[in-house]
This record gives sequence, structure tokens and C-alpha cells, in this order.
Amino acid sequence: MDINHRLAISYYKTIAVINEPHHIYLVQHQETKNIAIKKVLDIYNIDVYNYLYNNHITGTPKIINYYEEDNKLTVIEEYISGVSLQDKINNTEISISALYSYMHDLCNILKQLHSCNPAIIHRDIKPSNIIITSYNKAVLLDFNAAKYYSTEKNVDTILLGTQGYAAPEQYGFGQSSAQTDIYSLGIILKEIADVSDCHTASIDNVIAKSTQMNPSERYKNINELQEALLSTNEFPDKTSLNLKGNRNYTKYIPPGFRSKTPWKILLAAISYIAIIWLSLSMKVKDTYGVSLWIERVTALVMLLLIIASAFNYLNIQKLMPLCNYEKKSIHILGIILLDVIIVFGLVIIMTIIESFCTSV
Repeated sequence: MDINHRLAISYYKTIAVINEPHHIYLVQHQETKNIAIKKVLDIYNIDVYNYLYNNHITGTPKIINYYEEDNKLTVIEEYISGVSLQDKINNTEISISALYSYMHDLCNILKQLHSCNPAIIHRDIKPSNIIITSYNKAVLLDFNAAKYYSTEKNVDTILLGTQGYAAPEQYGFGQSSAQTDIYSLGIILKEIADVSDCHTASIDNVIAKSTQMNPSERYKNINELQEALLSTNEFPDKTSLNLKGNRNYTKYIPPGFRSKTPWKILLAAISYIAIIWLSLSMKVKDTYGVSLWIERVTALVMLLLIIASAFNYLNIQKLMPLCNYEKKSIHILGIILLDVIIVFGLVIIMTIIESFCTSV
């Protein structure tokens, strides 16, 4: 990794110890004051972390930065607020509808991982590695045991997993595959069914097929498992879940509305209305008709894109490498340069369109 990654990580200072034996800490960036999680791993797959760093998987913590040195990997990842699924199971706080909701979320996460080329196998899915957020969504943590699936190997070279949730092949009886994660999901489904008191024939059939000793006798993929769950008699109202898979429409919500904070929503609404009104009613000297409306629309798009870059809407800051730096001054410089490029680009486009309309 570049030395800049190591420097960026140095800006995070420990504010609390979460798990000292496993080297997990709550940290805070000294300039931005953002809270994150720091992990120091001695067992990991660097290629998996590199992929997750560059390609965020919806339903998992974002990898903010990482640095490898002396056969150890230091990872800074997004802090996810919530309670573990293990705590909910221990406190029997899971309803039947929540069971389906959590399983649905986990299936969508694994579909993304397993659709990578090659597939990423998590290999350590267990209740303590699943956080239930305040929005009652399941988030999958801890990828230190994850690996890429390989058709060239018959068995895993490194045996990892947690007893009780690890599939038989993780103990040297074969190679981890999509069916390995399906086995773990089946065990979790059984534990949730125990506390939510919904052990019916249809659910027990899903559990039984998911946890077969022979991987070939389990569901072939996550889609099959998810469809089996949807077809059970106990499944709640299907309209309450996103059945189209891993599409996340909330990411399209404009800045200011995503927080669901009333005063922020009100301020954002007023700001957007003001921007639209000012842009579409502005007057330009010696400019009329179509040309005037082209400039008005361009001004509106320009202002909206500047807002998008400032708040990283749809990860637009990824277009400017400087925006990825944790150092606040460099990050702000990156946003400014991105805005300059946006304005310059739109001015050129506007000029071309006006020239075309004038010639016509």
C-alpha cells in the first residue's frame, strides 16, 4: 500500500477499546472528528480487503482505509451503530417478521459477495458478526476469514470459522464455496426460529436443506435459499420487503433528506426550492428565448452538482482522487477542484448547445 494510506490512518486516535484480545478499537479522526472502527488483523486476505476498499458492498461497513506492514493488516472501517443479532437472540427480541427481514438482508449481502468474480466467501457468518441497526436492517461485519472461491483447489489451505456455524468443509473436508455461507445462514435461521417460536414444517425444511453435511445437497446459491424462504407459509406481507434483491433505492435520496432529521429536511427543502426558483427566474443581459432557458437550466444543474460534490452524493467524490484523502485540507481542495471541473464542463456543454440552437 502507498505510504499515504499509512499517514491517513495515523490521523485516527483510539478513544475506546472494544475488544483488546482481537485488537478492535473505537477511533476518531483528529481533524474531521468522524468516529470509526480500527482493527489490527494477523489473519486476512489482502486481495479481499483491496476489493472491498474499492467496491463497497451494500449492507457491510465501508472500508475507509487499510495498511499492511509486518504481516499485519490495519483496517479503518465505518462505525455501524446498533445491537448485535447475538444480543437480540439472547434477549428473545425477534419477531417472525423480523426473522424474514434479517434473513432477506443477509441474502442480499451475500448475493453481492458471491456475484464477484471470483466469488467472495465470508466463512464466518454468525450472530455476533451481524449488527441490527436502528432502522432494523442487518449489517454483516468481519471479513478477516473471507477468501476468494477457487475452482483449482479441493480443500481450504487455511482452516477458519467459528465452531457451531462453520460448515464441515471448513474443517478440511472440502473447499469453501457459496454453500459454506448458506450452511451458516441455515444455523442462524435455526437459532432465530428457536427464539421467535416459528419452527414450522416449511421453515424447518429450509433449515434442513441449508445445513446438509454434503455441500452439493444444500441450496445451489443464495437465490435458491431466498426463494425458499419467500415461499414458506409463514412469510409476512411481501410488500414489506425489497424483493428485487440488492437494489438500494435510499442512496438516491437527495442530500439533506437522508438523515430523516426534521430541521435538516426543512432546511434542505427550502434550499432546493430557493435554488430552483433563482435559477429558473434569473435574467441574463442580452439573452432571450431558448438561449436564456439553456443558461437557466445550466445554472440549476451546476448548483445541484456542486451540492452533490460537497455531500458526496452517489459517491461522486470518487471522480477526484484528492477527495479520498483523510486530511481535511486536501479533501476540501479535492472538492473545490471537482466543482471547478463541473462548472467548466457545463459551461462548455452550454456553449455548444447554444451554438447549435443559434445555427438552427
